[in-house]
Amino acid sequence: MTIEEAQKTVDQWINTTGIRYFNELTNTAILMEEVGEVARIMSRKYGEQSFKKSDEAVDLGDEMADVLFVLICLANQTGIDLTAALEKNLVKKNIRDAERHKNNEKLK
Repeated sequence: MTIEEAQKTVDQWINTTGIRYFNELTNTAILMEEVGEVARIMSRKYGEQSFKKSDEAVDLGDEMADVLFVLICLANQTGIDLTAALEKNLVKKNIRDAERHKNNEKLK
């Protein structure tokens, strides 16, 4: 699935099954909640925190997909073409960071 297809699929789902988009502020809050759930799993799986019994069945991929879903909702609501935005962002990173990481002693 391309990013464009994902944006169209999410929009179709929202306008049928989801009825309508939550407003942008609500979706921003939901995005923060979903990112927090990813952070919780990461801190337990790769960090120093231990899993609680209620956390043992969590699915990192599913939580990341929740983040992506809400981010796509916000992009759709605000008229952002995520494909174009990502392409533009990668150009910026390639120019800005062309030598930056190669010269970072911390990464060697």
